Amino acid sequence: MFGKATGLCAVFAATMLAAGSVALADDALLNEAKEYFKPIPSVVPAVKDNAVTHEKVELGKMLFFDPRLSSSGLISCNTCHNLGMGGDDNLETSIGHGWQKGPRNAPTVLNAVFNIAQFWDGRAEDLKAQAKGPVQAGVEMASTPKRVETTLKSLPEYVERFTRAFPGEADPVNFDNMAKAIEAFEATLITPASRFDQFLEGNVAVLNDEEKEGLQLFMSKGCASCHNGVNVGGDGYYPFGVVEKPGADILPANDKGRFAVTQTADEEYVFRAGPLRNIALTAPYFHSGMVWDLEQAVAIMGTAQLGEDLSPEETKAITAFLKTLTGEMPTVTYPVLPVETADTPRPEAMIAK
Repeated sequence: MFGKATGLCAVFAATMLAAGSVALADDALLNEAKEYFKPIPSVVPAVKDNAVTHEKVELGKMLFFDPRLSSSGLISCNTCHNLGMGGDDNLETSIGHGWQKGPRNAPTVLNAVFNIAQFWDGRAEDLKAQAKGPVQAGVEMASTPKRVETTLKSLPEYVERFTRAFPGEADPVNFDNMAKAIEAFEATLITPASRFDQFLEGNVAVLNDEEKEGLQLFMSKGCASCHNGVNVGGDGYYPFGVVEKPGADILPANDKGRFAVTQTADEEYVFRAGPLRNIALTAPYFHSGMVWDLEQAVAIMGTAQLGEDLSPEETKAITAFLKTLTGEMPTVTYPVLPVETADTPRPEAMIAK
């Protein structure tokens, strides 16, 4: 009996030692992850020079879904940034006015408030500036500030809502305030409480072994050098093809990224690092939208950015980790929009009669 008891004690001791080693490894992984990443906050972040009030958010939601900001009356912000499909349109590149194909893949609007700037080339410094771009772009909504203001002022409910959202202003219904309202709404489109966020907050058991291995590889291989912070990316600009440029099917030769913004030779083929939050929902990938499979995208980044051919096992593990970045989607009730009046500009046909 004494010998059997001793054997059981040895097994128990070995089990406890193994458990202790696992706990130490998990703690080390968590501490290292905290050096690179931060969880998405559960409250709406402040926006520079634009108080996020209830009135402004509600107005911005209506404008986000209102296709009358486009000249055709068919295209809204939600067309390319569909809140039911991960905040983008799941197309290689978006289709805009006149059924024109846009030049780049539409980034997700979810968590965009955490990005250093907006668009793949960072040409909009914030969400206010971004909101103005597509409205005026001929390949997107093909409207003008004057037309937008005329439309909004023709709708009494919008006039009332703008007056409440921007109190004290002599002429609150204007193009700038349209953008501010949309920015306030978009600031609420955050996705906290992903399993990775729970891990960062101390629940190490929420990730399985493969996901933890993928997180370790993501950091040790160098992915986290560009994809870090709250949004796991979106916080800096880097060349696409640091080590080896992808083929023209993935990196079109005629799209030189930030070079078009800065006219600086060093910024040819430089793009903002894509934010990876909810990446499992936002295929296809890259600014060209030419890669539909997340494992393939990971493998391409390994070759192009790290100069390393990741093994199938490594690629699978990193992909498993990336899928833990899917957070809780914001609940958005589709708004009832104001009815047109006799003064509302009529839609312009997108196709020849």
